[in-house]
Amino acid sequence: MFDRLSAVEERYEEVTNLLCDPDVISDTKKLRELSKEQRSLEETVTAYREYRSVTTQLNDAKAMFEEKLDDEMYEMVKMEISELSKAKEELEHRLKILLLPKDPNDDKNVIVEIRGAAGGDEAALFAADLYRMYTRFAEKNGFRLEVLEASETGIGGYKEIIFSVSGQGAYSKLKYESGAHRVQRIPATESGGRIHTSTSTVIVLPEAEEVDVEINEKDIRIDTFCSSGAGGQSVNTTKSAVRVTHIPTGIIVSCQDEKSQHSNKDKALKVLRARLYDLALQEATAEADAQRKSLVGTGDRSERIRTYNFPQSRVTDHRIGLTLHRLESILSGELDEVIDNLIMHEQTELLKSATS
Repeated sequence: MFDRLSAVEERYEEVTNLLCDPDVISDTKKLRELSKEQRSLEETVTAYREYRSVTTQLNDAKAMFEEKLDDEMYEMVKMEISELSKAKEELEHRLKILLLPKDPNDDKNVIVEIRGAAGGDEAALFAADLYRMYTRFAEKNGFRLEVLEASETGIGGYKEIIFSVSGQGAYSKLKYESGAHRVQRIPATESGGRIHTSTSTVIVLPEAEEVDVEINEKDIRIDTFCSSGAGGQSVNTTKSAVRVTHIPTGIIVSCQDEKSQHSNKDKALKVLRARLYDLALQEATAEADAQRKSLVGTGDRSERIRTYNFPQSRVTDHRIGLTLHRLESILSGELDEVIDNLIMHEQTELLKSATS
């Protein structure tokens, strides 16, 4: 482990020096790549240097303990050794986690797609609840959210809503949200007071840059049409809405949220690029996906991952058996406890795999 840490520190110093090189500074792409690499290494290097400092202090304290000390000094050194030993143990555990293989997409922005599934209008209303939850979560984390496409129902729900979330580490936080989300509650339209169960599906895709996915103009067909509102009624007479079809894969993306045809095309291509990137990742990392599914259960998007039970104010994440009785705050965007537990579970399983 310490050989790897030394190599990481060496690379960090090398990258730091390169960032001062005039040739690198003048090359925007290279500068961006090296800056990103430096950020990815920084936490590990800082923890490693802190570990070395604590180890040195601990060795010095142990050496003092061997000397003749009065009672007061003896207790002080004894306490210091206890505190430093605990700090060293915690840092060692943290370093093991920092050295685990990282998801290369963790720093990317994301495209999130929410669709009402089983349950008709109630599923569409729950899709709107999930969208509000992620909106508030994004605000709390300093992320920027932009709606790319939305298909509303006449009662305030969404048949489908697609949006991007931009910010450092957006994918690392939201990647665990892919799957089927189930709601149990009494719909407003239910006169008999019976609890209904509905589901909405969430797909989280890492946003692909143009360098990640190159789309050949010959491979796409672009159709334009008049945008429509809830219920299908036409909302303008100009053909500003855009439908992009990727011929080789059959993937179709429509966007009508903007008044400009050009803006709708850009948004549609952003979604298409993310879906193609995800498709390529799934094909290339089928084995890794299978392993990840066994760790956190995010491999199958049709899998029921979470239940939101309104009568009991309960949220249960079925992948890790976590139940929290604070549904209202979670739907208000306070997802950190759920996500932190999912991250911790995955890290624990990866550590077991690494040591077995």
